[in-house]
Amino acid sequence: MKFRTLGAALLTAAMFAVPANAQDMTLKLGHLANEENPWHKASVKFAEELAALTDGRIAVEVFPNESLGKEIDLINGMQLGTVDMTITGESLQNWAPMAALLAVPYAYRSIDHMDEVASGEIGDDIKAQVIEKAQIRPIAYFARGPRNLTSNRAITSPDELDNLKMRVPNVPLFVDVWKSMGANPGPMAFSEVFTGLQNGTIEAQENPLALIRSASFNEVQSHVNMTEHVRSWIYLTIAEMTWNKLSDEDKAAVMEAAARAQAYERELFEASIAADRAYLEENGMTFVEVDGAAFQAAAKDAVLANVNDEIKPVVEGLFAGN
Repeated sequence: MKFRTLGAALLTAAMFAVPANAQDMTLKLGHLANEENPWHKASVKFAEELAALTDGRIAVEVFPNESLGKEIDLINGMQLGTVDMTITGESLQNWAPMAALLAVPYAYRSIDHMDEVASGEIGDDIKAQVIEKAQIRPIAYFARGPRNLTSNRAITSPDELDNLKMRVPNVPLFVDVWKSMGANPGPMAFSEVFTGLQNGTIEAQENPLALIRSASFNEVQSHVNMTEHVRSWIYLTIAEMTWNKLSDEDKAAVMEAAARAQAYERELFEASIAADRAYLEENGMTFVEVDGAAFQAAAKDAVLANVNDEIKPVVEGLFAGN
């Protein structure tokens, strides 16, 4: 069975490898997304661009679907020198506490604000700590779809939550934030959410549009309330051990290929958000604009009570609009 699994992984990788002539180096890039996900397509784009920029001297093999290992295993592999690259986000807070900033509820008012933070001084501080503490170098970032609240009635402000029975992931921060805003949240396995909504065990749930669509929640929920309560990003990363083997010229090529992959992923991301909304509207869901400022104000104390002391001043600044 082990041999078969390894063979399947290598076959999958071969399908997405970029041929290289007289190549000096082959980088292994493993991630958790499937082949249709923008992150995977951007990874393949990175491989193509890097091969072109280095005249085929550096090839990248992309392993989707956790075929090279789960996220934490890949990070450990990068630290040991057995894996070169992965896509990872707030899981890095296990090593670098500032990585928790990648997914703080209501910290980012819009995708433009998130971009400003991710590409600015705070983003530079996060990357520096990740390099130092985790020995992994972020070289690009990809946006993630914001999380929205679905229900069977319109909800425009926290006052209208009214003890709403809702499913949240088993993350204490998420539970506390929704409780503080007036809902009645509880953890539940994602695989049980559809049935829970169907039989009335729960009345609502929150997820990005892509998951709302793929889980067919439109069949058991009528409204998407655009709370956009968690905006987040995730990094394309390279092991510091691998980075240090590169010449200055090849480092520049890696960063240029990463920048092109980031721009390509954003195009795919924006198209997917629009397509998912159109699909859900066509299949009966009503999209509801909400009072974002009221939700943010209601969530603030619970967010600050849950974040670690190192990032608390930064989060306070983000909530203050700095």
